Amino acid sequence: MTELVNKDDELLMNLGYNPELRRNFSPIQVFGIAFSIMSLVPSIASVLADTLQAGGVGMTWVWFCYADLWRAVLVDLQVCTEKIRKPACFFTGYANTLGLVGGFCSINYGFAQMVMSVPAIATDAKFVPTKYMWYGIYVGAVVLQALTAMTSNRFLSQLQTSCIVLNMILVVLICIALPVGDSKQDRGLNSGSFVFGDTTNLYDWQYGWSFLLSWMSAIWTIGAFDSWIHMSEEASNAATAVPLGICMSIGKCAVLGFVVQAVLAACVKPDLISTVETPVGQPMAQLIMDSLNKEWAIAMMVLMLIVQFLMGLSILVCASRQTWAFSRDGALPFSNWVRKINLKDGVPHNAIIFDGIISLALGCLTLINNTAALSLFSLYVSSNGLAWLMPILMRVITFRKGDFVPGPFYLGHTLSRINGILAATYLVFLVFVLTQMPTSRHVTASTMNYTCVINPAVWIGCLIYYFTRLKVVRGT
Repeated sequence: MTELVNKDDELLMNLGYNPELRRNFSPIQVFGIAFSIMSLVPSIASVLADTLQAGGVGMTWVWFCYADLWRAVLVDLQVCTEKIRKPACFFTGYANTLGLVGGFCSINYGFAQMVMSVPAIATDAKFVPTKYMWYGIYVGAVVLQALTAMTSNRFLSQLQTSCIVLNMILVVLICIALPVGDSKQDRGLNSGSFVFGDTTNLYDWQYGWSFLLSWMSAIWTIGAFDSWIHMSEEASNAATAVPLGICMSIGKCAVLGFVVQAVLAACVKPDLISTVETPVGQPMAQLIMDSLNKEWAIAMMVLMLIVQFLMGLSILVCASRQTWAFSRDGALPFSNWVRKINLKDGVPHNAIIFDGIISLALGCLTLINNTAALSLFSLYVSSNGLAWLMPILMRVITFRKGDFVPGPFYLGHTLSRINGILAATYLVFLVFVLTQMPTSRHVTASTMNYTCVINPAVWIGCLIYYFTRLKVVRGT
């Protein structure tokens, strides 16, 4: 183990950085972080209202489509020319930082939704939460997760084993309890043609575009695969474990996600709109009530919201490491403060606080309306997608064998180029089209997708900050 740690630190020093964080995470614990952030059942529950609107086809087949596309995203920015390398790296870093914070926000919005569904279920939908209650739960989650994230790395690493176990318990419960409960109902389970071939369209777009919109559920769930990268300075044998872990977590979540979605499609009422527009405010809770009963729904929602909370904690840990690493390069405002590490436990407390403050500000979108709040999900996907697109695009444009030294995980020159072209094409569509479009053809203030405002503003702002900062530093 000491030899592996020394090799990891040596590789880091070759990049020009001194090791500052403690390597307390084993490969299985880093996998636990990624698997916890993906948290299949709570993640699916958070976006089920959108998934159901494209029928059974939109619920099931998209998982394999996107798993294959995500596996193509693995390359390096060092291949671009010196002229654009620094602004490209700066731009990529800001996009990745914003994306992870956006993911943290969207997870906690889903957490607030789950919390509010419990009293709604218990009172037969007589309890109607206000937007201020939603935001209050959101703020409470952010603060509690930030305080927990500032505990020792040893505790956080050991917590990941519990996250893996709880996630698997939820998957097993959904896959067994719902079909058993549905089989005892008069309507029984839905047919295979409904599960894998139903093209119900509750959007006002043509079905082709509605089907593409349903892909956002798989994108949002599987999109946390890069959490391995942000934890690499705290993981042992990172050069090999990180890329292999990325592929392993994507593959596992794709298979399990397909199974869970197929089970949900088999158990949901064929009248999908009754589940989407449920009075309890959570389609997953309504689906469980329809298949089992109110008591089962409350118990499973409580378990889900516990896992959802841990999911938010895990992504905050990863986001804070990205923020800390970016501030180490002096790229963020207040970098000198953000980059400071607590010497007692080796945890970047200030970076955690910084991300928490930004999350509280972005969470104010929940005070506008539900559509504005849902833009937090697109914000996460769009910004992270841009962060992955930049290095891949540079790799595709300047693709020469001698441009970089391959690591332990390398597909070879030809396969890497094919993968790069495929991934770049997909990410361009994802970042600039799919995540920016509204879910309704008739755009109003209440149906607006605010991602197309927030993201470009941050992207343009970060480039202005970069060039004006360079001008001040260089005195030119």
